[in-house]
Amino acid sequence: MKHVTILYPAQRGNFSTISCITGAFEIFAAANGYRRRSGKPDLFTVQLAGTTVAEELYSGMFTVRPQTDISAIAKTDLIIIPSSIPDHQKAVAADGALLEWMTRQYKNGAEIASICSGAFLLASSGLLDGRNCSTHWAHADAFRRQFPKVTLLPDRLITDEKGICTNGGAYSFLNLMIYLVEKYYDRETAIYCSKVLQIEMDRNSQSEFAMFTGQKLHGDAMVEEAQKLIESSLSEKISVEEISARFAIGRRNFDRRFIKATGNTPIEYSQRVKIESAKKELEVSRKTINEVMYEVGYSDLKAFRELFRKITGMSPLEYRNKYNKEAAL
Repeated sequence: MKHVTILYPAQRGNFSTISCITGAFEIFAAANGYRRRSGKPDLFTVQLAGTTVAEELYSGMFTVRPQTDISAIAKTDLIIIPSSIPDHQKAVAADGALLEWMTRQYKNGAEIASICSGAFLLASSGLLDGRNCSTHWAHADAFRRQFPKVTLLPDRLITDEKGICTNGGAYSFLNLMIYLVEKYYDRETAIYCSKVLQIEMDRNSQSEFAMFTGQKLHGDAMVEEAQKLIESSLSEKISVEEISARFAIGRRNFDRRFIKATGNTPIEYSQRVKIESAKKELEVSRKTINEVMYEVGYSDLKAFRELFRKITGMSPLEYRNKYNKEAAL
């Protein structure tokens, strides 16, 4: 029988951490139960491990008690890092032991799966350097700043590369668990778990859930002013040359500073701002697709549809029908 270790991140636990732990236990229990009914033995035994005996959360509402200390686990086959309060500043003392143990286990053949902001802990080990990674879209800017050697793919729901899986945000961890069941058990077992626990299979994007707010914690005053100009000129067609000219800077240097500060080119930033505004209109108003398109500065319906789908993974009509019940009727 193989072994799964769910790591408890001491001093970082929150509601999402608890959900990930209980959800993972339940889904693996369902997968093992299905195997037993087919006359097969359990594939995995699952343990919650950490570096603390117990930790109270939310004024004692919950108490998490790892079943064992990580030092007692000499060999594991799969490590699951749940979501937790992301570390944007410095590691807590308990992280050192977790990182050392996790790295040693990976070198000895264990695979690793991080959930949501658990990617911060995983990336702190250096194991993600030069590799693709996903995390919650809301943490994308902070993650890029902290781990520039990691290739972040914030639109991806799941990445799987060289024995390391990463996952998008919040309750999409359920999709990761179904993915892991299919990977380690089989498709039939994954379908069973999907049906009995009513979790959608084969989701591969978190694009439709992302809310673009723009990276503004970069400290470049000129770029921040340019961002404000772009955001206040949705229906206008202002070229990048016009914007850079307002700040008396050449186009090439303007692009370089803008990309360094925001992670987007000025054109990409403008597109994302416009599509985010379009999304909000489609969610709450009864305006037609054409009306929304014109309001955010586009006149070519085909081009607008293609850009909308590129950013959200859905067409404007599909998006409106899904998120605006009144308009859909």
